[in-house]
Amino acid sequence: MDDRLYIDCIDATREADGYETLLSGIRRSFDLAVKDDATPLFTTDATDLYTLFLENIPEEARQCYNCSTCRQFVNRFGGLVSISAESGKQTAVMWSGPVPEFFRQAVAAVRAGAEAARITGIFVTDKTELGCARTSIWTHMAVNVPEKIVYKGRIRTTFQEAARKAEDYKVLRASIGKYQQKDVETAVNLLRSDALYRGEQILPMAEWFLETMKLVRGKADSANILWYRAASAPGGFCHIPASMVGTLLDDIIEGYSVSAIRDRFNEKMHPLQYQRPQAAPAAGNVRRAEEIVAELGLEKSLERRFARLDEVQAIWKPVNDKTVEAVVPGGVFAGIPIKKKQGEARDQVQAPETVMTFEKFCRTVLPGAEKMELLVGTHKDSYAAFLTAVHSDAPPVIRWDWEDERNPFSWYLYNKGSSCERWNLSPGWNVVTAVVLQPNMWSDRPCGYVTNGAMFVLKGAKDLNGSSSAGLFPSFLRGELYEVRATIEAYSNNTRAVGNEDASVCGLLIQDSSNNLSVRLRVTTDVGIALYKIDRWD
Repeated sequence: MDDRLYIDCIDATREADGYETLLSGIRRSFDLAVKDDATPLFTTDATDLYTLFLENIPEEARQCYNCSTCRQFVNRFGGLVSISAESGKQTAVMWSGPVPEFFRQAVAAVRAGAEAARITGIFVTDKTELGCARTSIWTHMAVNVPEKIVYKGRIRTTFQEAARKAEDYKVLRASIGKYQQKDVETAVNLLRSDALYRGEQILPMAEWFLETMKLVRGKADSANILWYRAASAPGGFCHIPASMVGTLLDDIIEGYSVSAIRDRFNEKMHPLQYQRPQAAPAAGNVRRAEEIVAELGLEKSLERRFARLDEVQAIWKPVNDKTVEAVVPGGVFAGIPIKKKQGEARDQVQAPETVMTFEKFCRTVLPGAEKMELLVGTHKDSYAAFLTAVHSDAPPVIRWDWEDERNPFSWYLYNKGSSCERWNLSPGWNVVTAVVLQPNMWSDRPCGYVTNGAMFVLKGAKDLNGSSSAGLFPSFLRGELYEVRATIEAYSNNTRAVGNEDASVCGLLIQDSSNNLSVRLRVTTDVGIALYKIDRWD
């Protein structure tokens, strides 16, 4: 038989068997499995699935489907599975679509093989296609990978990233074995009670660990649930023993009193201690930092400047006065009384002071506020400034800054506060030019836990001494830089933000971690003036 007749014979056989329907079913099954971009996929120890596929189609047709390209696809990707977050049940991601009768037994066998296999890791790929859909005149098993789940990391290879995630699983599994649920419940209870300084910063991690413990308790597929939790966990959440959650649990297990636990926790959570390097970086860390910065092209990203008000996302700005000039000088209607400006016509009687949360203030007062003033005191307070990148085209270095959603802004303030004089302010009522949420709150995309906050931007405020650093704090940095945070912070401490003369996003910063806020505001609306005191975030 010549080649043309052989090809025509294979084409006719495949068409009769419904081969193209099989291919579209594989694509459809995979598309449904990855429809939710947050759903992780997992590798298994299923081997030689394509032989299993061939063994379950009629013997006389096996040579027609003995394809090395399809074999490579099935053996490499046919064993991929997804995992139920609640039950741990694994489902083959390639074999749930429509299947022609001819291939039904073969697909069922491969699917069963994948779903009975043991999870070996988290699937990571930098490819936009798995397999090869066409070679010459032949079509093959292949699927397209959605852009959002394609790995784009430049520091680690896909193999290294998969190994990192596998290590997350191992540490999480060891943590489940190390700690008891009752101790984790005690830790969560203490953190929720506000008894521990800045405890809300690690509360999400503790709650996540407790939820993980409850999910795996008594489950036959507990290992699969741990794989899912490790794959979907926020950065660092799996490493319980090396975290503040781990040190808190250790103190609870050791039997320290509540007061001793509080004192030990508060010392470790001090702003100058928590996540902050306590010694100069080692030479090896500096070399590694040089490698990472060069690999990511971040040289320009480390240069920071003060932000301007026109650049940031404000949730409130004052209403501009709208007045109509009278055109009556010397005319026939000269001397006729004209309508006064709104501010002049209003009886400026102040309503009594109302105490409320910042959340309620935003919801009920800001929408009608035309003008706002903040009472600056003589005591030190949490005055702060917003910073941003010097170079607009610099790659992201801040964790809430993404290539497809740029947000290079950050902030700094001084431990234990600073005086109003340092910030070019005087005690008394100061005009608020904007209310701006912290940059980490400008998007709904998760960026890891950071204290929420908002700034009352004050007219003329600026750090007269200039910044003491570039403000590249470890808690702000993107995950790839965490291993070299000591070097980055040392660099930051020796580099000052530029552009202080143009700074216009400076003022009083309040945060949800503050237990005793006392922010007094005088707000002008269309009906008068009212006084407010914000005593807590929500």
